[in-house]
Amino acid sequence: MDEGTELSLTIAQIVQRLKGSHLHSQIESQAKECLHQPEIKLESLKEDVRSFLKTSGWEKKLQNAVYRELHVQLPPGHPAAPPEHLKEPLAYMRKAQANWEKRVLKSLNSMSTELGVPLARMRPAVEQKELTNKWNEMGTDEPGLKTLPRGFGPVQSAFYERLVLISLRNPNHDSSEDVNARSHWGLIQVPLNVRDIPQLRQAYSELNLTTGQLGIDDHAHIHPVIVDQDSAAAQQYSRQGCSTGLRADLWALILNSTNQPPDVMHYEQLKAGVIQHDLLVDNLIYKDVKLTASNDDYYFVFEDFLYQVLLCFSRDTAVLEHFKYNSATPPKSYILGVIPFHGFSMYVAPLCFLYNEPSKLYSVFREMYIRYFFRLHSISSSPSGIVSLCLQFERLLQTHLPQLFYHLRQIGAQPLRIAFKWMVRAFSGYLSTDQLLLLWDRILGYDSLEVVAVLAAAVFAFRAENLMEVTSLASAEAVLADLSTLKVMPLIQIFLFATAI
Repeated sequence: MDEGTELSLTIAQIVQRLKGSHLHSQIESQAKECLHQPEIKLESLKEDVRSFLKTSGWEKKLQNAVYRELHVQLPPGHPAAPPEHLKEPLAYMRKAQANWEKRVLKSLNSMSTELGVPLARMRPAVEQKELTNKWNEMGTDEPGLKTLPRGFGPVQSAFYERLVLISLRNPNHDSSEDVNARSHWGLIQVPLNVRDIPQLRQAYSELNLTTGQLGIDDHAHIHPVIVDQDSAAAQQYSRQGCSTGLRADLWALILNSTNQPPDVMHYEQLKAGVIQHDLLVDNLIYKDVKLTASNDDYYFVFEDFLYQVLLCFSRDTAVLEHFKYNSATPPKSYILGVIPFHGFSMYVAPLCFLYNEPSKLYSVFREMYIRYFFRLHSISSSPSGIVSLCLQFERLLQTHLPQLFYHLRQIGAQPLRIAFKWMVRAFSGYLSTDQLLLLWDRILGYDSLEVVAVLAAAVFAFRAENLMEVTSLASAEAVLADLSTLKVMPLIQIFLFATAI
């Protein structure tokens, strides 16, 4: 497909998607209203209306909406390509994802049968009233937690790592052709293209040692940032970190999360759905929050917010949109598509520091999830997918710290066994919140999760001296147990720009 045809197809797709949106009806309404203004002339109608929309700020809103669509839609493929090929081009990745989904659903159905709890049920009127009254203090309630089995989550990161990622193989690739002996040291044995340090230096040039970064040189941004309501400009600004006072607004602008009256209404409808219907996955959400965020020194105070956001998220049909470009397939049941797993609530918890309005918090989290977080628990060949991140982490260590990698491998402490849990949560729950938000600034700024793998490798490099002394997996884990004192940006900068190539 030539470049012109591809561009035309992309434009047509975006126009089609925006046609039914609230923004489209708002712009149409404004355009009709401006016809009554004296400066609008019949002979130059088109130009005058366009000029009005530009000066009144609607053109900028449209630009932001288009920018958002460019980030969440599939790149145009070959017209004859089947839909599943557009979601994930590699057949063995699709097969691995489908097998994992079967395992998860089987586990969920077994749990439903074992506990005698239906996947979904209508709440009795008394229960609905009680939940309505307790909506803002759900942390005091623990519905059904005692009946859930100990290993509650159908998706546990350790099982996911062992059963799925490590067993991934491309049947068409002969690994004996690899000349580099180090390529067999790691757990991930799939031939994907991941960037090495020289390519990363080029891609992340704004992070070089001579450029000021928020999080290191907080005086670097002397001039106040004037938010011009431009998503692209906000994203570029975020590459060097966001100041604390501007972060919430900048992130919402980058994600084009406007929290307009229709968004608030949508949140209220989801809330009504939670109150009316009880789902089996609600119990998984409750228990996950109790086991993770409620025990975290930074996030336990946000327990009620987490319940509100995650229970609404489990009922949001708008989330199904992301399955168009996700290798996963939504289950055909009362579950709308995203089955929560151990640690899922940690994707929401850091956002609670930025947004205290539930509807705003919800819309930002949903956008973060359908752009980035879903890639951390679905099997795909995407450069931001968990498979690529694991491979990139291993390659960076193998190439630049081969002695450390070999030593850990020899004592049965494969680096990925330790780093996987950090990456699958994008470091949420492991770094201090201020440092985590600086990391997420760069995820948004570069529109990529690649920086997560770079940080994981940088942590190993930082603790390399101590790790060379360990003699077991347990002692290696002990050395890397506490990351709360680490400073994210110095680690990433030194690893990327001060490592000898």
